[in-house]
Amino acid sequence: MDISVEFWWLFLSAVSVINIIAWITSVYIFTGNKRNKKVKPNILAMRQVMLWCSGIYVAVCAFRSFLPRIDLERICLVDSVLSNMFIGRSAATVAEIAFIVQCAILLHEAGRGVGDRLAIAISLSLIPIIVIAEGFSWHAMLTTNYLGSVIEESLWAISGILMLISFLSLWPHVKNRHKTFLNSMIMFTVGFIVFMLAVDVPMYITRWTADTAAGVQYLSLTNGVVDSLQACTVNFNRDIWSEEIPWMTLYFTGAVWVSIALPLAPNYKDVIKKSSRKSAKLK
Repeated sequence: MDISVEFWWLFLSAVSVINIIAWITSVYIFTGNKRNKKVKPNILAMRQVMLWCSGIYVAVCAFRSFLPRIDLERICLVDSVLSNMFIGRSAATVAEIAFIVQCAILLHEAGRGVGDRLAIAISLSLIPIIVIAEGFSWHAMLTTNYLGSVIEESLWAISGILMLISFLSLWPHVKNRHKTFLNSMIMFTVGFIVFMLAVDVPMYITRWTADTAAGVQYLSLTNGVVDSLQACTVNFNRDIWSEEIPWMTLYFTGAVWVSIALPLAPNYKDVIKKSSRKSAKLK
């Protein structure tokens, strides 16, 4: 057993417990927020959806932190029936769709608040893009063909670029209170895009091209389902986990913190278009 991998696993597990506590705290903050009484019922209902989507994301990330796995290699750290690839991929799919639903709802709310058609259009495109990405993720996991992972991660990168464009489009039209939130989201999104394009996507391209050159035979979808339901191989070898540790660490920490924060973002009712201010002065 490699002590560094074990330490990383314990670190992720500990952070996951903290994240669960943070989410519970966010629920208390949300329910106790007096501003919510002034928010339109439909907006408040969507924020509640975001809150529960965040809960799903936090719970699944905790599950995946306690039971880390590498899908295509069928490798894990815990010998458990819950560590099989099919269960893990199912949970991850639900969580990732829940996360993008949060982003889409908030972006749509802000877009409507300032009358930004670009932001609204992008908000409507995010969920379909990620649903397609999840389909390629499943194909990769079942067949063990990394091409599916290349496409999946590329689609996530595209969704990040679209969100960045929408944040930049919204930025000139909002109050300073919203600018602070948008600035943090812009920094997160830029970091996400850079990591995806510089590290994640190239990693999967390298694996796919290596398998192609080696003439690896991939599983059929049917055989893949059967294989993914089998027990995983427990392995603590650092060489095997070295490329997984960076993205898993960022995924189960930073992305979770963003998910917890999204339902508490300033609501669109406080957003005022500059054009609206000018109109008010004219009146």
